Amino acid sequence: MIALLQIAAEVAKEEPDKTPFYIAGGALVAWAVVVSFLGITRTDFPPSATRPAAVLALRVVLVLGATSTAVITA
Repeated sequence: MIALLQIAAEVAKEEPDKTPFYIAGGALVAWAVVVSFLGITRTDFPPSATRPAAVLALRVVLVLGATSTAVITA
């Protein structure tokens, strides 16, 4: 049992922490679900002329965050 714990500890030291990628990826997925739900349930989504730019800007930030953390933690 101790040998297995030592091997697991050595493997954990070799691999980088992927928590930032999981957080950024989860935020991107959550945003995609919210936007899809709003787009399906509301015919006037986004309601004003300036909101599509804000939706797109947030999407770009989330995608860049997820991809950059994927590359950094790889």
